[in-house]
Amino acid sequence: MKLNKAELIKALAVYAVTDRYWLKDETLAQVVEKAILGGTTFVQLREKNATDEEFLQLALDVQEVCKKYNVPFVINDNVELAAKIGADGVHVGQSDMNALDVRALVGSDKILGVSAQTVEQAVLAEKQGADYLGVGAVFSTNMKDDADYVPYETLKAICDAVTIPVVAIGGITADNMHELKGSGICGVSVISSIFGKEDITAAASELKAKVAENF
Repeated sequence: MKLNKAELIKALAVYAVTDRYWLKDETLAQVVEKAILGGTTFVQLREKNATDEEFLQLALDVQEVCKKYNVPFVINDNVELAAKIGADGVHVGQSDMNALDVRALVGSDKILGVSAQTVEQAVLAEKQGADYLGVGAVFSTNMKDDADYVPYETLKAICDAVTIPVVAIGGITADNMHELKGSGICGVSVISSIFGKEDITAAASELKAKVAENF
């Protein structure tokens, strides 16, 4: 699913990153479906503690749900798996394979997202073929131990420096999202603000409304 820029901007509005921590008695695919029904527009499978076999099955299950609702589905870091199952794309961080090499592996018809914390990283990622950037952490968060704090000024500078869409990530909630208004982002990437809530569908719906209100 290769999207044009306008389609990608729209798709990145409510970007959900998976985490099995809150699953309880449900499957990851089930909670992802709840999130999509509430308004999640983009899904990234992020699994740092799964075996290869587990990761493959999770990817296939979540991919099936995303296809059902025509929601873009990308895999974090694992370029080989993304290519193997025909995911819509892949998202890589600064410590992973560089965007140029990833693009060469996945081809031109896949979505490529890259994490960035500085203007220099953002500009380079765009030059190397990134379709969008994930920038953060814009607020303090315990979910990503390797995330560097990115102040509002840097977030805005990154958005001003590139022509590809930017989503903010890190500690974003429906209550603090307004603080990012005017930065130039097109959406927000969240984990606990959807999957950590009792009512996942309602949480995603509230986030979608707040994104529409602020960006």
